[in-house]
Amino acid sequence: MKYILSLLTLLLIVWTISCSGRPGQHTEQLVSVVSEEPEEERVKLISISSPADDSEFKVGSRIQIVVSPEKAEQLPDSVVIFFNGSRTGSITSSPWEFSVASEENTTTGRKSVRVVAYKKGKARTTLTRFVTVLSDVVPKRNGYRIINSYPHDRKAFTQGLFYHDGFLYEGTGETSSSLREVELATGKVLRQINLDPSLFGEGITLYKDRIYQVTWTSNVGFVYERSTFRQINKIYYQTQGWGLTTLDDNIIMSDGTNVIYYIEPESFSVVSRREVYDNEKKVDQLNELEYINGELWANIWNTDLIARIDPVSGKVIAYIDLKGILNDPQIDTTEDVLNGIAWDKDNNRIFVTGKNWPKLFEIKIME
Repeated sequence: MKYILSLLTLLLIVWTISCSGRPGQHTEQLVSVVSEEPEEERVKLISISSPADDSEFKVGSRIQIVVSPEKAEQLPDSVVIFFNGSRTGSITSSPWEFSVASEENTTTGRKSVRVVAYKKGKARTTLTRFVTVLSDVVPKRNGYRIINSYPHDRKAFTQGLFYHDGFLYEGTGETSSSLREVELATGKVLRQINLDPSLFGEGITLYKDRIYQVTWTSNVGFVYERSTFRQINKIYYQTQGWGLTTLDDNIIMSDGTNVIYYIEPESFSVVSRREVYDNEKKVDQLNELEYINGELWANIWNTDLIARIDPVSGKVIAYIDLKGILNDPQIDTTEDVLNGIAWDKDNNRIFVTGKNWPKLFEIKIME
């Protein structure tokens, strides 16, 4: 009797397992669920009528957003509007229009306009357009006057420059990349540390008595003790390294585009960025940087121009035209270009030079 009961129990277990694990049963259930998806899940509820892709606006202007329902019988319950990644408002009925307020449009650059249409509590349609915000200021054109000129090492391929406590500090690139301390009056190199020959030195800046130096395409930079030039750290970044300067508790870096990066110095991580535009176009090839009296000054590579930039909005306030400053027939300034800006804050002196130039100039800007 025990044998028969045991056999019946075993058969019951086998039958149960075989039924629950029958091949194809689980798949049939999944297919059934997918096939029951409501038709409205796949319906395009709206389209964007305005703005057109790549439309241009000015800083401070209102941006009108117009959406059009695709079908009168399937209106969205609401449409949520995002501008440059932040929610700015919503529409719940006709007319399906929304205006981004002028106080939300305060910086230059390429911005996203995203609309999300909801039906019965679910996002059914998401659409994105991109617009360009230009400066609302026509940049002035500044001239210059030479106050003094000083000797400069003809072999210094200048990539970075700043002034501190009576001395110039210079970062050089190309085949003789280095960090130098230079006597202003004579151009004499007082101290120098050379980079590995595989590295192309770029911009330098001073932050809390430490000198930061980036390299061009190697995605690595160095931090030095200013008083000794002893290397105390390495820094890493994802873009090319071009110019550096310091603004309050941030380091600002350029990468040869129209973008400037605000960087937290200890971790060298990007905390924000600005895209630089004038009233007509983006201003790229931003190179050596200097922060002067509330403005960000940037050499524009392969030109005789320095852009004076509002560091908050990204707007170009003015251009300084330094054409003809180096009147030396032996120097081809189309090759050995203007690059290098330094500011003596205590005496309000501005210095400029170029790659392999024999002179460094103190200049006064003519407004």
